[in-house]
Amino acid sequence: MQISRPGKATVILVLSVFAVIMALPFYWSVLTSLRANDDIFAIPIRWLPGRLTFEHYIQAFQMVPFARYFLNTLQITLIGLATNLFFGSLAGYGFAKLRFTGRKTLFNLMVSSIMVPGVVTMIPTFLVLKNFPLAGGNDLLGTGGIGFVNSIWGVVLPGGVGVFAVFFMRQFYLSLPDDLAESARVEGASEIVIYFRIYLPLVKPALATLAIFGFHSGWNSFLWPNIILNDPDRRVLTMALQAFSFNNQTEYGALMAASLFISLPVIVVFAFFQRYFIQGIAFAGIKN
Repeated sequence: MQISRPGKATVILVLSVFAVIMALPFYWSVLTSLRANDDIFAIPIRWLPGRLTFEHYIQAFQMVPFARYFLNTLQITLIGLATNLFFGSLAGYGFAKLRFTGRKTLFNLMVSSIMVPGVVTMIPTFLVLKNFPLAGGNDLLGTGGIGFVNSIWGVVLPGGVGVFAVFFMRQFYLSLPDDLAESARVEGASEIVIYFRIYLPLVKPALATLAIFGFHSGWNSFLWPNIILNDPDRRVLTMALQAFSFNNQTEYGALMAASLFISLPVIVVFAFFQRYFIQGIAFAGIKN
């Protein structure tokens, strides 16, 4: 069905209005980070830039060791992203293409765990990591040390293989024909060869889409790192934003500058994988 020119113009106009509304908070953040304090709190609100300054960016980098926090965040995010992409893809392939007893039951149990709120498992997870045997000075019984507390592995391990990653990859593998695997098995190929040589190259759009979601989630995580990391030298970027609020006062200019700096890698990753992300959505839509 073709849309008439007036209809197209209406759709473009509506989408443009929504785009402006969605971009407005980001515009205000950029404007706040470049304004002097007097202009930030000016009444009435000034939507157009006046005198611009970079003093808030200088102040933000002086108040917080961003280089150290950036490396901590990058390390945690990349490790978690790598484990989710590899093990999520591998598990998704197993649930989609392999036949074994209890496959549907095991998958349904795994998916049903999404219904459990994260706050319910937070304390048990912390206790397991703290009393993990032979980690952080613990003995075989898990006593005597701190386990994975105050360690990057304490942040990575609970979400190392997310249920969403397994579910997402399984659904994508189901859209691929089984004949590819059957032909390879007839030729004597093992399951590992079938996975790496045949199916894995076909799911690159899905992996790129999952990479965007995984990087965004890992980079912006705050609650769990705030619980498991006590050493100031091991903090992540999201925890650094707390430094701009003290004594019931908030440095809004520096806070906006720090927030923009933290969000920049997410924007870059999305811009880089955007083409693959669109391919993945389009491919899934065609198959479905």
